[in-house]
Amino acid sequence: MWQHVQVTGLEGLLVKHIFKEIAINEMKHAEELAERISSLNGVPTEKPDPIFVGGSLIEMLKQNQQNEEEAIRLYKNTIQVAEAEGDFTTRGLLEKILSDEEKHIDIFGKMLVGKTEPFTQPDL
Repeated sequence: MWQHVQVTGLEGLLVKHIFKEIAINEMKHAEELAERISSLNGVPTEKPDPIFVGGSLIEMLKQNQQNEEEAIRLYKNTIQVAEAEGDFTTRGLLEKILSDEEKHIDIFGKMLVGKTEPFTQPDL
């Protein structure tokens, strides 16, 4: 949620709503996952990872792209675990979230075109 209030300049005004929309989507993912964890009688971690706050738009976009790549790998691996366990509800939830994450990385990649090296998505 911080990026959409932190970006500045003309470019910041152009991407502000995109950052906000994606942040809200990510919070919804967190809520859905928390509800699923609770329904499975699990306990979520109490130690969150540090939050990166970039100074420039390019830093934010690169970090967002990296975060999405990591999330995509995590969701793909976790989907395999859910499948192996026969937990089709969790698998379905994770597949929905994975679809959103793939849309996010596409958005960040398109925003980076012309800012750095042409965007190429690594094999995920």
